[in-house]
Amino acid sequence: MSYPMTDEDREIRDKARRFVDEELIPHEVEAEMNGGELPPEVVARQKARLQELGFGAINMPKDVGGDGLTMFQQALVQEQAGRVTNALGWVLHSGPQWAVGVFNDDQIERYLKPIVRGERAECYAITEWNAGSDVDAIEATARRDGDEYVLSGSKVHVTSFNRADLVFFQGKLAGGPHAGQHALFIVERDRAGLRFVRNPAYMHTFADQHAVLEFDEVRVPATNLIGEEGDGMGFTYAWFRYERLMIAARCCGAAERLIDEATAFAQERVQFGHAIAEYQAIQHMLADSLTELWAARLMTYRTAQEIDEGADVKIQHAHASMAKLYASEMANLVADRAVQVFGGRGYMRENVAERFYREVRVDRIWEGTSEIQRNIIADQLYKRGATALAG
Repeated sequence: MSYPMTDEDREIRDKARRFVDEELIPHEVEAEMNGGELPPEVVARQKARLQELGFGAINMPKDVGGDGLTMFQQALVQEQAGRVTNALGWVLHSGPQWAVGVFNDDQIERYLKPIVRGERAECYAITEWNAGSDVDAIEATARRDGDEYVLSGSKVHVTSFNRADLVFFQGKLAGGPHAGQHALFIVERDRAGLRFVRNPAYMHTFADQHAVLEFDEVRVPATNLIGEEGDGMGFTYAWFRYERLMIAARCCGAAERLIDEATAFAQERVQFGHAIAEYQAIQHMLADSLTELWAARLMTYRTAQEIDEGADVKIQHAHASMAKLYASEMANLVADRAVQVFGGRGYMRENVAERFYREVRVDRIWEGTSEIQRNIIADQLYKRGATALAG
């Protein structure tokens, strides 16, 4: 029995799957051996194909030029993107959905619509060396000076800075009626005082790098403030909710790919006169993986649908955390088992299991660690009870 969805939902999912199978997966090993990069003409072809399919800006409404997909449909597309390694699925760009209804008219025209059209690209400068899970511990500051704000601080793990021309900077307000509260700003990459420090090396092989940046009294117009002073943390929470759900979806895609690949190998690999798929040890690993994938998929799909239905935002927050927690932990278990099924081959970089083994590890960390997700879930349990969250 398949999950109930409309014909339109299935068509969107199937189009995304064909795109991944035809345009992305064939380039995985090439990307792995070249720092995650593909030739510019290949990427250009992929982006053109996405536009043809109606996947140019899947998480943006049509009134700003987006594709207008529901949250459930976005999860279906992102799940398929999760089936490919080396972040090649990131060619399916997801812009700042939280900005809709938040950006003012000028910011929509100057920044949001160009992002949707693919003419500009953004990244987030939030995390600091001493402020990761505890976002409120950030030390970066924003000081009002006439018609400008002066931004100062060091930021780490600024994902995709090498591809971006806009940076969303989060800092604490220094002085004024909202001193100590958070504010979010749009910073053009070429602003004086914004200094690239370095790109640390990470476990995965992605073309999108994770920069360390220094903001040395970077001046931006007051019009670059997003929303009002003190609103910054709310926007970050909205971004976290969305990204946590999409991480869950991509983890489901990764697990499905791993199960398919490991199953096919187990049916072909012969040891001691039998295909290893006949041995109980292999059967149990595959059976556990498939069962856990089904559970994670059900959680992810239902969370996306309840967002479309307008569920209370606190319930959304808890369920996005639950989906991200379970799906990311599940994908890591599945990847570990897949390496074991492949044996020595599973330790080779040209093998899909090896790449996913490294790549899905971060899904238990970014956009809130598994431990932070558990804290969020427990807090909502205390406030609302089990029936409200799992009834």
